[in-house]
Amino acid sequence: MGILRTDIWRTGILSCPLSDILARGGVDGLPVTWLPDPGPFRFLADPFGLWRDDRLYLFAEAYDYRDRIGRIDVFVFDRALRLLDARPVLSEPWHLSYPVVIVDEDEIYLLPEAYRSGRLTLYRAVSFPDRWEKVSGFAFPEAAIDASPVRIEDRWWMFYSPPGGSGADRQSLLHVAWADRLCGPWHRHPGNPVRRDRRSARPGGTPVATGGQVVLPTQDCTATYGGAIVPLAITELTPERFAARAGTPIVAPADWAPSTDGLHTLSAVGEVTLVDAKRISRSPRRIAIELERLARRQAR
Repeated sequence: MGILRTDIWRTGILSCPLSDILARGGVDGLPVTWLPDPGPFRFLADPFGLWRDDRLYLFAEAYDYRDRIGRIDVFVFDRALRLLDARPVLSEPWHLSYPVVIVDEDEIYLLPEAYRSGRLTLYRAVSFPDRWEKVSGFAFPEAAIDASPVRIEDRWWMFYSPPGGSGADRQSLLHVAWADRLCGPWHRHPGNPVRRDRRSARPGGTPVATGGQVVLPTQDCTATYGGAIVPLAITELTPERFAARAGTPIVAPADWAPSTDGLHTLSAVGEVTLVDAKRISRSPRRIAIELERLARRQAR
């Protein structure tokens, strides 16, 4: 039954740089530190982060099926990957996910996905890591989904999925925009959508420069949403042109069981890589949770 299907994501830290994972073509056998289980019918997903003052600050979507509105939490680790602190840092009336962390000109920014708000909003750290303010001068052309920025030489590029159209479009179309500054103005690529492929279009992590080219982790959604990560090697990238080649899927290994039904983030943070893996639950308890959620909504 469809109502029983519940995707539960588990977030972890791999002790290996993303460039090495791309070179070896998989994550099998790598040491992984898993974040604490947040409890039944809750999950942590879309991890991004940075090292600061010898601490790893990992930001993730915290989701509860009881209200179905994601918020952003931070998890702080020491160099030995021991968890020191965890707390919520950003919530809005709408769903938040995919909290990309950006460092630019000595400022720290957070760029979460929030397409249900009708826009893409950039936040600046007022007091890192838990106080953020909206950057009023940031104006992106559309409410991008899973926006993944990267700076290449003196230009910013943004890879994202468009918010309009069907759910299938949101999993199979890749758009690109560029700007000279992080706050813009941003320009849509004239070739948008630059890619149509449910196997390798929706972004799934940090773009990295490796082997003389940019590689964008993308999600393979052919069998299930976020079923695997497909490295997309971008072979041509200019304000007028785009070309790319999809690599071999990277899947969740068997020893991550029961979280082997999907892998939809590979996020680079120096010498570690952040991941999330999925298990599909079909517990009948999901019916009771949905009924409780609907009753609360009607009461409001």
